Amino acid sequence: MNKAKDAPADLLRGAISEMAGAGPIRQLLRLAVARETLLVPIEVVREILEVGRMTPLPQTPDFVHGVMNLRGAVVPVIDLSARFGFGPTHIGRRTAVIVVEAKGDDDFERLIAGVLVDAVYEVLDVDTHRIEPVPTLGVAIAAEFLAGMVNVRDGYAALLNLDQVLSPVALSQLIAAAQHH
Repeated sequence: MNKAKDAPADLLRGAISEMAGAGPIRQLLRLAVARETLLVPIEVVREILEVGRMTPLPQTPDFVHGVMNLRGAVVPVIDLSARFGFGPTHIGRRTAVIVVEAKGDDDFERLIAGVLVDAVYEVLDVDTHRIEPVPTLGVAIAAEFLAGMVNVRDGYAALLNLDQVLSPVALSQLIAAAQHH
């Protein structure tokens, strides 16, 4: 073992130079959907709820889990697992609904929706310089739904672009297509 290399001053210099190259910190919520570890920016998260009573909507695609009453407001709940083509989420002890705010459309500036996920883990402080571009291969989720990849403890996590995942135009087209079958 090279003692000079592990000297406290060298470790400190290394940490300082690493910090100098750091970018702004972004807080990301780590969650699970099917076998995927995903991240969503904490600023779009309104609240995290246990799965409660939902009203199913007839003639909608399988990713529309239904609607829920959130303090008098009707909020659609999107099953992210089904939205990404992994099949419906099986409701378990850790399943949660994350109420998020995404970009709306011409009619509504903001879209409030619930997203059904298998589990919610923690909020991570991520250096924005550590957010990598989405690779063209090897990602189970369509690239248009992703804003980047982040190296986390146990591998890589995909940073979701919720404005794309919950795009009112895309969702309306998919719902309209389901009603014509």
